[in-house]
Order: sequence, then structure tokens, then C-alpha cells
Amino acid sequence: MRASGIFLHPTSLPSPYGIGDLSSSALVWIDLLSSNQQQFWQFCPLGPTGYGDSPYQTFCSFAGNTLLISPDELVKDGLLSKADLKSYPKLSDDHVEFGPVITEKEKVLRKAFGKFTDTNEFIDFCNKENWWLADYALFRVIKKLHKERPWWEWENVYKLRDAGALESIINEHGQELRYQKFIQYLFFKQWGKVRAYAKQKNVLIIGDIPFYTAYDSSDTWAQPSEFLFDAEARPISVAGVPPDYFSETGQLWGNPLYRWDTMRENGYSWWRSRIQKTLELVDYIRIDHFRAFDSYWAVPASSATAVNGEWRKGPGLHFFQTIKEALGELPFIAEDLGDITPDVTKLREDINAPGMKILQFAFDANPANPYLPYNITKDSVTYTGTHDNDTSQSWFSLLEEPYKKLICDYLNCTEKNFMDAFLRCAMGSASWLCIIPMQDILGLGTGHRMNTPGVMFGNWQWRLTKAMPAKKKMERFAELTKIYGRAPGSGHCL
Repeated sequence: MRASGIFLHPTSLPSPYGIGDLSSSALVWIDLLSSNQQQFWQFCPLGPTGYGDSPYQTFCSFAGNTLLISPDELVKDGLLSKADLKSYPKLSDDHVEFGPVITEKEKVLRKAFGKFTDTNEFIDFCNKENWWLADYALFRVIKKLHKERPWWEWENVYKLRDAGALESIINEHGQELRYQKFIQYLFFKQWGKVRAYAKQKNVLIIGDIPFYTAYDSSDTWAQPSEFLFDAEARPISVAGVPPDYFSETGQLWGNPLYRWDTMRENGYSWWRSRIQKTLELVDYIRIDHFRAFDSYWAVPASSATAVNGEWRKGPGLHFFQTIKEALGELPFIAEDLGDITPDVTKLREDINAPGMKILQFAFDANPANPYLPYNITKDSVTYTGTHDNDTSQSWFSLLEEPYKKLICDYLNCTEKNFMDAFLRCAMGSASWLCIIPMQDILGLGTGHRMNTPGVMFGNWQWRLTKAMPAKKKMERFAELTKIYGRAPGSGHCL
């Protein structure tokens, strides 16, 4: 019962519009996976990104990233003509230039909106999704009226959701509200086609839920009682992690914390809706920062770093039991990296969720290192690295010589063929599932990293180009998939 797959965020797909999208290139990608023995496709959250372009800091936990909408698909649907796209500028193929992409995609979507007449499908979508869509549309419209400033900088009538003020927005800006709903409709319609194609090709999709949500989001604005705010809607404490592998001063994320007592009383309704919505889009959910369900790092909102925080108890097993009662068995993968205690491990085991094993973390000369392949257990997912790591080739090239020698001795390889041996090591692990970032399949080095934690700008930009030997490398990876018993036919289990 073994399987494997590839990590590639949709923004990294090839397309002529400066960013990967939900066009035929997504279907070609699924074909590439399927024809090369891969049963899983994993990526980051699909929500609308804001400041810093991070998919882990989205404007809404339920909305889709409309930058992924394919202009070519809009032409097929009759909402654009080919002439409408002639003015679209030539943007980079090898990285996402978010500023120009945001500007140009907005122009294209506005053109499509100008040609759109409400359909029964659109009306049904708006009615079905109204429970989150109405607030999200209001949030985006009011945000635009305030020159995109965060909601806590709005006038009090908007910030604190005065009913009369919101009614005025609805009456005066009906078309803008309809536009926001329209582009969400397009996203979910296009994603639905991609999801259906993946199912047809027997490719399962692993999505992602960040533990926290962004402060500047419709979630926090629409339901402030669920978050640890003061009377002026300011966070009392914020999220982060203490010093770790990635940072000597920890990571100060700044996300607001939850009022777990309030959430417990309402049966975790916001979280239940969030998980249910995500499962409409994907087959499995990777829970980012899983350890916070057991205990989380709370930092005073005034702090400049994450050093001076404290551990607080999370909702624990009661949360998962409550969600399971409402939704049934939950196909979770737990991101259990960092400072993990026995209580976190027990919680993960109690809910039957596999954890993550990162091969880049394995080689510190400690034979008890839990990431070493001979210490890895079946109830896990092995990765060479994650979206937060450097590419494996770059990581290896920057190591000091004693560590390079340690790794080469372990893998029985030379520096020249390190990458092939590293992939073999990952695929041969006991984990039921192995996921490899596409950059590692290609053996890419410096300059191809997806994200550097703690660095605000320049992340999330990497793209797969048509010039890269993806087909050849995937065919070689398919051979490894067969060799290590991960080809289709072995089945799946959690």
C-alpha cells in the first residue's frame, strides 16, 4: 500500500499570462503525473493572496485565487474574444511578476464581466455560497473604496460592521459586489473542471489548510468574535513559532489567535465550514502547523520578534472528534515539523493522521534523528523538502564538507550523483506516501526556491517552463516509482 506524487503549486504551471492557471496546461500536468505512475498532486492553499503574495496569508479561507483563472478558458466560454487578449503584455515565463499579473488579469476579468449576463448556474452558485460569499464580496468592495487599506484602518462604521453602513454599500455598489461574486464563480467553475479531470485520471489531490488565517481577511472582519481581539478589533496576542531550524528569533507571523472557548461552544462551526469547503476542492488536506491544535505559541501583539512568547493549550482531541461527528472520516496529513512534543505526536496518532518526514532534516550525525530513513514509520509522508526549504540540490551544495561527506557515505553516492541517490532514498522510505517537489525532480539548484520563511518579498514566484526537461525527468522518476513499489495498484491507506 504505497504511493507517490509531486508538489507543484498551480501558479508554477506554464502559461502565456505570467502565472500558472487553470487552463489546458493544468490538464497536461495531470496527464504528466498519470502517465508517469504518480497518484498524487500536492500544492499550497488556493485562496486569494494579499500582501507578500503568500498563499498562507489569504483574504478569505473560503474564496479562490482569481489570478488562477484562465483567459483561454474564458475565450472558450464566449466571455472573451482572442482580440481581447492581444493587448496582454509578454510577461516572464520562469517566475511570477505578481504586480503586472494582478494588473493585467484584472483588465481581462473586467472585460469578461462586461460581456456576462447572469445565468442560472451563476445564480445557483451565489445562493449556495452566500454564507461566505456575501461577506467576502463586501469586504473586497469596501477594501477597494479604502484604497486597499486593511479593514482595521477603516472608519468605525465599516470596521465594526454597522448594519446601516453595510446596507448603503449594498445599495450603492451592487455591480462591484456582483463582479466579486462573478470572478469567484469563474474560479470554482474552472477548478471544478480540473478536479474532475484529475479524478478521471486517478490522480488524487492534496490541498492545504493553514492553521491560522490572515488578520486582513473577510474571516476576521465578518466574525471577530471567533478571534482574540480587544474592543477595537485589535489582536491581543498573535501567532508565531519560537526559534527553530528556520530562524534564530523564531517566526513572528502576526496572525490573530482564536477564541477556542467560543469556538468550542458553537461546535467549531467556522472550522467545520472551512474543512468542509476545502474537501469540496481536494481529496486530502495537509494541516499546516498541526502542533498548534495541541499547543500554540502566543506572542504579545506589541512584540518585534517571536522570542518572548508562551505556549498555550489548543483545542486538542475534542476538536477532531467534534469535526468527525459532523463530517465523517477526515483525510488529514499533519504538518508536524518543528518543536514537537509527545502530546502532539499522540494527538496525531489519535486522529490517525500521518505526519511529515523531511529528508533534508535527517543528516545531523544523530542516529536517533526521526527523519533518517531507518527511523521513519509507515504512518507518515516522506518529502525531500517542502515549499519552505531550499531545493535539495541547492541545500546540498551549500553544506559544509563534513556534512556532504556524511550524506554521501549514507547514500553511497558522490556529489555528482547526489540528487539521484537522494530521490532513491526518499522513495525507498517506509512511508506509505512520498511527495517530491518538482524542483527536485528536475534537479534544480540555486535560484529555484519557492519560499524563504521570514522573507516578505520575492517568494512564491518559481515557475515550471516548457524549456525544462520535465517529460524526460518524470519518465526517469516513473522508473523509481516502480522500483520502490509506489506505482498504481498498491492502493492507498491512512
